[in-house]
Amino acid sequence: MSKDLNQDGLENSAEGKTDNFKGKVKDAVGGLTGDSSLQAEGKLDQAKGKVKDAIGKVERKLD
Repeated sequence: MSKDLNQDGLENSAEGKTDNFKGKVKDAVGGLTGDSSLQAEGKLDQAKGKVKDAIGKVERKLD
């Protein structure tokens, strides 16, 4: 493995937080405009982001 788990964990957490934030924005915009497809996409992005952030936290603890 070229990188250690701590570095992977930091990257995964950062990406997860970014995905979560983007998902919140999509969810809000979809709600305001009545675009249920965009709202659903936002909720999915939020869920993915939370999972990726959680994985990152575990990776950092394992390092």
